[in-house]
Parts: sequence; C-alpha cells; structure tokens
Amino acid sequence: MPEVAEETEEAVRAGGEPVEPAAPVTEAPSAGSRSPRRRGRTTTLIAGATALGVVAGACVGYLIQADRDPTPLPPLSQPVLAQGKGDGPEPLSAAQDRRVKTEGDLRKLLLKKPAGARNAEWAAGDGWLDIAEYANNFTDPAEKFTDLVGDDFRRAAVVGWKVGSSYNVEIRLVQFRQEDSMAALDSSLNHQGWAEEESGTDSWAIPGTGDGMAYVHTRPDTEPGYLAQYGAEAHAWRGDVSMEIWVYGTKPIAKKTIMDLAERQMERL
Repeated sequence: MPEVAEETEEAVRAGGEPVEPAAPVTEAPSAGSRSPRRRGRTTTLIAGATALGVVAGACVGYLIQADRDPTPLPPLSQPVLAQGKGDGPEPLSAAQDRRVKTEGDLRKLLLKKPAGARNAEWAAGDGWLDIAEYANNFTDPAEKFTDLVGDDFRRAAVVGWKVGSSYNVEIRLVQFRQEDSMAALDSSLNHQGWAEEESGTDSWAIPGTGDGMAYVHTRPDTEPGYLAQYGAEAHAWRGDVSMEIWVYGTKPIAKKTIMDLAERQMERL
C-alpha cells in the first residue's frame, strides 16, 4: 500500500491524472462460507418472456381449434350382427346336468329302504318336509325356522327305516334357492361343526365329496328311564342340495355302516 501511494503522488507531481488504485487482492472464501448468488435483471426478463410465450401459445391453439369443424360423435346404434346358422349344441343329459336331477322329485334321489328293513313310524308321511316340519327336528325350532327363512329354504325330502333292533336310519335331502348365498354348503358345514364338538367322536372324509364328512359318536347319550343311544351322522352337499344322514341305536354304530350309506347316497346326487 505505501508503494501505491508514492506512485500516485509522483504522477500528480508530473502533471498527470491521478491513477485509480487497484483493488486489493483477497483470498477466495472457503466452501463453507459460500453465499447464494443474487438474481439479476437478466433472470427476471427470461422468466417474464417464458410466461408470455406460454400465454401466447395457448391463445393461438384456442384460435386454431375454434376455426375447426366439430368432430362428429359415433352413432349410438350399432350394426346388427348376422345370426349364426346351423343346429345349436345338444342339451346336457340328465346324467351330466345336475340341475335336471334336482329340479325333479327329490324323493326319487333318496336311497331305498333295504330288503328286510322296516319303515320308521316317524317317516310315515309322503316323504316331504315343509319348513316348519324340518325346523321341528332341531333343539330350538323357532330359531331354526328364522334361519331357514333367511337361507331361502325351498323344500326337503326324507326317508327312514329300522334295521331289526340294531339301529334306525334317517336321510334328508334339503334344497335351498341359493339366490344370495351358498346355503347348502353353509348348512353342511354347520352340521359338521356341531358334530365335531361332541366328545368321543371319530370322523372320516367321504370320498368324492370334497368336504363331506362322516362321524361316529362313541359315547352314548343317556337319559333316566331310557336306553343309552349311540349315534353316527354324515353331511355333504351338491349344488343347492344338502345331504344329512342320521343313525341311532342301542349299540355302537360301525364306521362301515355310516360310510356306506353316505357314499351310496352321494352317488345318487
């Protein structure tokens, strides 16, 4: 700095113009002290020009579209397709169409009373059970009646017989309308749930039924004044029909007895 001052003074004494002293050289700031660059007028002008360009482009596009003819909409009516010719597919046979079977007389699908067996007194009707008669087979008929109404109960067919003094058999086919739910499946699973809760119960899957089950209750029901009663049952379903088989006797029911009844009855469905 003293040298710069002396040179200035010398220039003045020589009659020249004073010389602007050079700016002092300072060290570059460290990266940590870097300050943001201030926006100048150039940045503002560029931003303004960009906004004007967008507005002008939108106006031009609108004017071009306004001058064009409107695009016609497709017609609402579609061309009529030519109807196919020739014979249609053959209808399914009764063996292939399950609904043909179940739309007929359900009683014809029940197992027949075996030779040597006697008709059961409680099955002396026409083989049909209406909703009230079917609900009366349960512990709480009123509650069951309400459930059946909600499940769209349609009809039920029943058959029963006695085999000597050994056991009684009752088979029911219960059909539902199934407009809003799979009521036949629900009914079968509900019976299975109750059967599995009984203590001393053995169970087996019924072949060919998917989720059908057969049960043998090894512990008898006992009531004062009555003989001990052993039981077995089987539950499965096909389409809108639920199958129920009940076997009762004063002696234990063999697995073969309930399984044979269940398999043969499901074959008829």
